[in-house]
Amino acid sequence: MLGAHAVFAQDAAGPAAVKEKAAAGGEITTAQRDELLKERNYGAPARDEQRAFGSVPLPIPGDVFSRGASEQASPEKQKGLFPNSWHDFANQDGFFGDPWGARSWLADHGVTIGGRYFQDTAGNPFGGKSRAVRYADEEALSLDFNLKKLLGVAFNAGTLHFLTLARQGAGLGNTLPAVDSPMEIYGAGETMRLGRLSWEMHWNKYVHTEVGEINTENDFEQSSTYWGANLYCQFQNNGICGMPQSIAMNSGYGFYPTAHPGAWIKLYPAGNDHYLVQFGAYSVDPTITGVRNGWKMNLHGATGTYLPFQLGWHRGGTDDYSGPLQTNVKIGGYWDTSEVKNVYGQMGTYYIPASAAQDAPVSKVRGRFGGWFQFDRMLQRDGADPHRGTAFFASFTWGDPRTAIAPYFVTAGITRKGTFASRPNDTISFGMKALWANPKVTHWIEHLQHTGRGAGLYAPHSEEAIELNYGYWPTRWLLLRPGLQYLWSPGALKRYKDAMLIDLESAISF
Repeated sequence: MLGAHAVFAQDAAGPAAVKEKAAAGGEITTAQRDELLKERNYGAPARDEQRAFGSVPLPIPGDVFSRGASEQASPEKQKGLFPNSWHDFANQDGFFGDPWGARSWLADHGVTIGGRYFQDTAGNPFGGKSRAVRYADEEALSLDFNLKKLLGVAFNAGTLHFLTLARQGAGLGNTLPAVDSPMEIYGAGETMRLGRLSWEMHWNKYVHTEVGEINTENDFEQSSTYWGANLYCQFQNNGICGMPQSIAMNSGYGFYPTAHPGAWIKLYPAGNDHYLVQFGAYSVDPTITGVRNGWKMNLHGATGTYLPFQLGWHRGGTDDYSGPLQTNVKIGGYWDTSEVKNVYGQMGTYYIPASAAQDAPVSKVRGRFGGWFQFDRMLQRDGADPHRGTAFFASFTWGDPRTAIAPYFVTAGITRKGTFASRPNDTISFGMKALWANPKVTHWIEHLQHTGRGAGLYAPHSEEAIELNYGYWPTRWLLLRPGLQYLWSPGALKRYKDAMLIDLESAISF
């Protein structure tokens, strides 16, 4: 969860004096409290300079929105196990708050604790192959260790990241069917697994690195952060959240919640977040999503190396509540050294039986490639209330025509934060995704049909979906998000009726 807190002028009192006064329960200014929260790095880490290019520790919905410039940074110090009042309970960043100030004390000494419970429920009252309702959930726990604070050294020693999670439940994609799951939390093996174990280092204002067990989704073709939250993950459809889905279908791109041996380097040529040049290297492991491989941390079963690069351009103020409106452009590409079957050997993705590939020109290909373009922009901020605003995004992803299941993929969406004057954190979001099947597969199935060997086969063409939802935040740590999805050509086939989905997401931040 990336923070975007406002930066205020420092008070005349020194940081040490302010800490002592706050620890004793004394009155401090809103600006001082905000600075303390940023330093403690709990609830919403203070990484304003990385809203466009920073890693996202938990790239799933439910991120707590960062506090705005005119908003009190946090409730008063918690004096016991329970919050001081209902108001403090509703306005603290996590359900468990800060009992006896223990969480703040740990953060002051270099240990930041985060986590959440999150669930997807979805059903299709009409359309698709069959009617069904499915539920899936995830529980996640993250620990960040600021080594400078933890070890008491005078120099920057970086941050150790640890993330573990557990997934349960079932998905709706197979019963519809759907190429992209309409439930983004389902998949990657319903088991407990390691999500991140790495060392991140900001060497200076020009160079940042990370190495360890990580996934590509955190740092390449990733969502930008608006109001402290993942913009793509204001949607339940997995084609949109947490990245444009086709890149994971077409290559060895490592997606959340899996973790792969890997490393990246981010270069900021101007010494700020205006420009980015980024490279990475990740192990490609098709077995990592297996139920028994949740804690796999070796290269056994790896088929190659995924080598992405990304260029970025960013403009905006220090947060999304004041200053210039945020704008981001990202252009990237990849080379995957793995040897895989060409697209004729992967037709099962479109629910085409293996028998259809018996006479197809199936062959092995080494070296998949592809690229992407992303754009997002904060369209406006309400003058009367800076907590309310509107953001837009769009993306185009292209894959190797020899091997890509969906060589052309488009997403777009718009989110309005602050639906009513009395609901500055509620959202209404409308988004879409569209994929086009590899024409090689389409032409092959049509060839079988024309020669009388395609009985019962349907040629894949495209699959499109739209989603409309409302995000209701009764407290800062609880999200309820009902929504509707409409899916054209389920499975990219003209075989089943278009499907309407009714869904509900909910999240509790710890």
